[in-house]
Amino acid sequence: MAIRRVLFLCSRNRRRSPTAERVFGAWPNLEVDSAGLADDADVVLSTDQLDRAEWIVVMESSHRRRLQARHRARLKGKKIVCLDIPDRYAFMQAELVAALLRKAGPLLR
Repeated sequence: MAIRRVLFLCSRNRRRSPTAERVFGAWPNLEVDSAGLADDADVVLSTDQLDRAEWIVVMESSHRRRLQARHRARLKGKKIVCLDIPDRYAFMQAELVAALLRKAGPLLR
């Protein structure tokens, strides 16, 4: 089975997307990365990350809109999925991990 390259995005890459990277990083056939869309993100989204990704998983619809407004040309042929997970969890909080597994798990199996 081919390896799927998945990029998780949130605003500041401090809680949701790094949690997703940690949770799904050990899954077979996945290569995962994470970044933030804000200028002050811990890891600011790079064009290299976008170019490598086959799937882009955003946490909120506002992230999808911002991504499309800034990088539309780089998104051709990429699958973009919105999980609708609000920014109210701590890094690796059990409820965040459960929401990620429930919403993204079936898509990434």
